[in-house]
This record gives sequence, structure tokens and C-alpha cells, in this order.
Amino acid sequence: MIRLFAALQLNPVSRKLLNGLGSHMPGARAVLEEQLHLTLRFIGEVDGTTFLDLKDSLATVQARPVCISIKGVGHFPPRGKPKVLWAGIEPTAELIILRNKVNSALNQVGIEPEKRKFHPHITLARLNNSPVSRVAQFLTENSFLQIPPFTVDILTLYSSTLTHKGPIHTIEAKYPLLTE
Repeated sequence: MIRLFAALQLNPVSRKLLNGLGSHMPGARAVLEEQLHLTLRFIGEVDGTTFLDLKDSLATVQARPVCISIKGVGHFPPRGKPKVLWAGIEPTAELIILRNKVNSALNQVGIEPEKRKFHPHITLARLNNSPVSRVAQFLTENSFLQIPPFTVDILTLYSSTLTHKGPIHTIEAKYPLLTE
């Protein structure tokens, strides 16, 4: 079994600016700079045959390159004890169209649509019993976060191996985004 997700890579400037944001909070485990990304669809664990089928199916996705605008911060869940800190992504029409096309390609190989509403974001840190007051302080201090927009022209399929130090993401395939 292989654990997969489809995502967009960030440009080096954005990764550098987001690197370590939230890492000074007690109980926070920051996402490593090279692993910062925008998940379009978490796929989960699949067998080898399904992996090959979905790789082929994702190759059929035809969509325009996507302009990414990173603005603001927040946490999941929105109510209750915070478990994840994130940087927000403006949900543009191009981004939604691309996600819908990825979902459609995955559905063709038997991957059920995700039930949760799409909330585009970049995970900055995972929290373990971080004080709510410190999370609130982080949100206040970074509420005006804004990173210059950039264009992504490649859809990436990642595998994710869970370890005690956190997940290790490996690129399994890249798909150029072209004008339709």
C-alpha cells in the first residue's frame, strides 16, 4: 500500500518566507521548508494497481496554470483545540477548476470524492497541546501575512511515508498544466 496526495509545489521564495512560521510555539512541530505545499486532494492508501491507474488518470488532467496568492493564517479545527496552523490560499476559479478535474480523474479509477469542503491552505505546523493563548497570539501577529502571488504550472503526485519524526513526502509523478 502507498499513501498518496495530489498537490501544487510552492515557489522557493514562498517556501523561504513561510519556513518556520509557528515553530516557536510550545507543542508545535513545523513542516520542513522543502515539504511545504498546497494539497489539492489527499488520496490515502492505495494498492499498486490502483497507484498505476491513478497515475495514468492524472496524466489526462488538462487545466491552466494556477496563480497562487497566500494571505492570512488560521488553524484547524476552527473551533475547539487547535491541531494545525496554516497559511491561507485565495480560492481562485482556476484553483477550484483544477481541483475538480483532479477529483474527476481520481473518480474514474474508483477513488471516492472527498466529503470535506475544500479549504485551500498550506500547513505550517502541527500542534500538540499548544496553549490557546499562544495560538491566538500567533494569529494576531500574522493576520496580515501576504506573500507575492506566483504561478504554478505543474501538478504533483506525492507519496507520504509516516515516521516518528513526521511524514516524508516523495514526488511520484509530475504533470504539466497547459492551456486547454
